[in-house]
Amino acid sequence: MQDRKVAIITGASSGIGRATAEHLAQNGLKVALVARRADLLEDLAGGIGGNALALPADITKRSELELAVQKAKDRFGRVDVLVNNAGIMPLSFLEAGRVEEWERTIDVNLKGLLYGIHAVLGTMLAQGSGHVINVSSVGGQKVVAGGAVYCATKFAVRVISEGLRQETVGKLRVTNISPGAVSSGLIDTIKDETMKAAFEPFKAIEISPDRIAEAVYYAISQPPDTSISEITIRPTAQEL
Repeated sequence: MQDRKVAIITGASSGIGRATAEHLAQNGLKVALVARRADLLEDLAGGIGGNALALPADITKRSELELAVQKAKDRFGRVDVLVNNAGIMPLSFLEAGRVEEWERTIDVNLKGLLYGIHAVLGTMLAQGSGHVINVSSVGGQKVVAGGAVYCATKFAVRVISEGLRQETVGKLRVTNISPGAVSSGLIDTIKDETMKAAFEPFKAIEISPDRIAEAVYYAISQPPDTSISEITIRPTAQEL
């Protein structure tokens, strides 16, 4: 039964993470909400009610993420689903030399995802079930100019997803979801003005983060003998 499941969602304070938390809670799951912005998490948890727990944490700090998972276990008794959603997209050409942005992208998109897997894997294997859902990107399927570092991290997410699936066959379920242009605010976070201007037109075709949330729930709600390994969701009008 879905109402017995507990899902931990990273990047839960906005965009895809927030939509996913709301959708899963509406469908009976208990949700542990992880992000850095405590005020937004508390607002979201308050709106959901008793089946939500706000867990402010920086996923690039392994100890904070492990503590958040432990608090979720203490509150709800188990962890059934991890939605590794947190991610950033500071696009720029390599010649711009925005090294600190490269490092932050790797820390959040790649190391933070691995820390999440590490924090739940032992528990899931011990209880004999679990589901890891990693949010990649269409940028993890095709490289675009200005997206070398970002795309590298999202290609890596797909590789990690498949590697984890193979390592846990018959024990856990693993799903990789690759969204296209989604109304999540990522474009507004791009600091390189050239790349921000190049991606601004995508706002006209962005789809709702609710579409991704529905895909997450679809993967979770399959019978135990069925694993949805890969989902790509993009606007009908998106070419890349």
